[in-house]
Amino acid sequence: MYVLINTVDIVHEWIKLGAGFTAVIAVFGAAWGIANIAKSAIENIARQPEAGNDLRSSMIVAAALIEGITFFALVIILLTLFV
Repeated sequence: MYVLINTVDIVHEWIKLGAGFTAVIAVFGAAWGIANIAKSAIENIARQPEAGNDLRSSMIVAAALIEGITFFALVIILLTLFV
């Protein structure tokens, strides 16, 4: 019986470790995506300054959508850990 309980504890620890790695991947992926959006917007504003306001607003909307997906992923990870 002790071996079965110990095995379940080990599995739960691996699940927590996996959730932690998943959170890190989600955050780094979001940061990379937002950085690419910003880089492209800045390059395009430098190329065509009169379109700066449109590009800036589109960049903010896209970054907000990426952050929303990231927060959703982090909520799923937290639910996996604590429920």
